Amino acid sequence: MMERAPRLKAEIWVKALIRRCEVAGVAAMVVRRGDTSSGSVLVKLNTLDGEAQVLSPARDGEGELIWIARPKAPEAEADAWIEKQRSFDPDIWVVEIEDREGRHFLQEKVA
Repeated sequence: MMERAPRLKAEIWVKALIRRCEVAGVAAMVVRRGDTSSGSVLVKLNTLDGEAQVLSPARDGEGELIWIARPKAPEAEADAWIEKQRSFDPDIWVVEIEDREGRHFLQEKVA
C-alpha cells in the first residue's frame, strides 16, 4: 500500500487556490473561514449570471482527492446548500470564485 503524502493545512491550500485565481485575473475570496489546519473546503463558482455551482472534495476508489460538482443553480440555492453543510460541519471553509467563464482553478479531477 502506498503511503499518502502529509495533508496540506486548509489555510495554506485556500491561499494557494486564491493565488492561482489572482494570477489568471479572476476574483476569489474566503467567504467563510474554517479550521486553519483540518477544515475541509467548499468552492462556490459564481459565474456572475445569477447562478453558481458548488464543488466539494471527495476521495475516489484509490483514495485520491477529486471534486464533486453540484449542478449549476440559482445563487441563493447554492448559498442555502453551503449553509446546510456548515450546520453539519462548522469547520468548513468556503471560497468563492467569480468567473464568467466558469473556471474553478482546481488542479484535481472534477466529477
